[in-house]
Amino acid sequence: MVAAALAAGVLVGGCKRPSYDTSTPQAAVDAMAAMVRDGRPDLLPTMVFIEARDVAFSDGVTEASAIEDVKGKTGEMLGRLWRISGKVRRAFPADVDRELAKGGSWVSRNGFGEVFTAVMADPFGWLDANRSRLVAEDMGDGTAAFEIDGKPVLGGSLLMQETGDGWRLAVPVELLRASGYYPDTREEWAVLASMMLSIENALIDFESELDSGRFRNLAGASERAGRLISESAVAQAVIYGMMIQNDPARKAEPPEVDAKDVQRALGNTGDAMRRRAE
Repeated sequence: MVAAALAAGVLVGGCKRPSYDTSTPQAAVDAMAAMVRDGRPDLLPTMVFIEARDVAFSDGVTEASAIEDVKGKTGEMLGRLWRISGKVRRAFPADVDRELAKGGSWVSRNGFGEVFTAVMADPFGWLDANRSRLVAEDMGDGTAAFEIDGKPVLGGSLLMQETGDGWRLAVPVELLRASGYYPDTREEWAVLASMMLSIENALIDFESELDSGRFRNLAGASERAGRLISESAVAQAVIYGMMIQNDPARKAEPPEVDAKDVQRALGNTGDAMRRRAE
């Protein structure tokens, strides 16, 4: 089954999009797990509903279109990550088996290095492993409570919502907007889309190095992948944070972003990961 899923992942770009039943909250959760089993994690962002304002930005792009752009680029990045994880498993089968034998997933790991090692070994295993713990209870009003082990996710702020396309995970837009970090402008949405593209480009660079046989083990490969991805993500995060700070319309006062502090932390993380890999 794993081999079939990996083969499907390699062919993501040329495959016809499969159809999944999302007619009920539970069916929608099953659909997300099925997407991973089918080697189509690129479709996971389609299971997320982000309510858009009925606005158009100065360049004519609507907020709904900007959101779809972010979701589309996120899907492409996830598809790339899936394909690379298959190559990592084939390159270091014994290392990956040892990592998987630890149980759990990257969500349960401690430390940046351990998280990235688990991600490269099995990036989407957490969804399949925890499917039995996930319950979506229809509330009868077009929403469903999303629970893990009988407890509301994120204190009940993460719900499922019935849409014209079926049931979807609903991003708590108003809660996030109140935090002061939610994107409100065309430029802010564009930076989020660019962040996803930057991460995918980092994965492409890593894939090239992986194909060249540069790495001796899973730890070394994961260290390099983590470094490349983090540098790409941090650069975009710094840009986004500074845009938020300089927006006079923001009611919240997010903490200031210091690029030097971020770079220093990133360097320390990379050093620790390299020591772990040696």
